[in-house]
Amino acid sequence: MRNDGRRADQLRPLKFQRRYGRQAAGSVLVRMGRTTVLCTCCVEAGVPPFLVGTGKGWLTAEYGMLPGSTGTRKPRDRGGKVDGRTVEIQRLIGRSLRAVVNLDKLREHTLWLDCDVLEADGGTRTASINGAFVALADALATKRDVLGPARDIVKDSVAAISVGLLDDFELLDLDYSEDKEAEVDLNLVMTGAGAFVEVQGTGEEATFTRQQLDRLLKLGKLGIDQIVKSQKQALGSHWPLD
Repeated sequence: MRNDGRRADQLRPLKFQRRYGRQAAGSVLVRMGRTTVLCTCCVEAGVPPFLVGTGKGWLTAEYGMLPGSTGTRKPRDRGGKVDGRTVEIQRLIGRSLRAVVNLDKLREHTLWLDCDVLEADGGTRTASINGAFVALADALATKRDVLGPARDIVKDSVAAISVGLLDDFELLDLDYSEDKEAEVDLNLVMTGAGAFVEVQGTGEEATFTRQQLDRLLKLGKLGIDQIVKSQKQALGSHWPLD
């Protein structure tokens, strides 16, 4: 029995609160258990210098944890200095979203995905990716007159989940108490069609077998399917793939 009573293959309660803010084209508050992230998508005319004149757009992401999001205060990044973990996660979010976006259809516009962690209890990077996709879809619907139909830009959905080994049990969607004790921690990013975008797996003073890896991937796919279903339900008529 897990500390919150969940089954080994059960997600934490997942909720997407769309249009959380009124300024950004897409704005979503995503909750996975206690982990809470505000994801926004802003659309700007113009692209980085290496894309000027190509007709191709760009998508980039930034990620940050607010000072009160953890048990001890998280200092803000100052003077352009960003810690290594933050850089790693925001690059992961950007790669994950670019995997399902047809940049050639953006016509030299940039999509900015910003993910700000309000409360952290494990899985902040996976929650950020899940919320960022919903924010992206809403932004494309809002900016349809500028960018064209979302179905021409979005090739597939994308979602992410954590799985891990704790006391030799495979667990889905680890909270912080489980994550810090896990012998193996794996973050999985997949498209709605089931293609892999990224697999990040590490042993913490432990090893894992091919059979354990296969079971973790199968468990992660189970979670991804549930998240995609929740994303689709949350977006309703703004789901960009039908």
